Amino acid sequence: QVRLVESGGGLVQTGDSLRLSCAASGVTFSIYTMAWFRQGPGKEREFVAALVEISDTYYADSVKGRFTISTDNAKSTVYLTMNSLKPEDTAVYFCASKWGRNSRLLTTTHWYTTWGQGTQVTVSS
Repeated sequence: QVRLVESGGGLVQTGDSLRLSCAASGVTFSIYTMAWFRQGPGKEREFVAALVEISDTYYADSVKGRFTISTDNAKSTVYLTMNSLKPEDTAVYFCASKWGRNSRLLTTTHWYTTWGQGTQVTVSS
């Protein structure tokens, strides 16, 4: 059974950095797509970044060049390193996983089968 637990959120200022963690159990990163989504106040959940089978990365245009998704296999953890944070990055950030790969669907919420509970990130101006 797959289980995902996020941590690392908090209150930061514009321009700060933050690293989110997603502790994953029941997942083999080499055959899974791992992703981060976020949901801002009054908004729909949106794609942030994905790491496909530890080889290919995908990013939303809004975070490209600022955010990095990575894994630590020894710790069974997926990270989202966020730099140059902006107030519009304020959201609850969710970790998601799906066995296999699909470059067409990996930005969509309905493709993923397991979600974490989310961690709040607030960026003050």
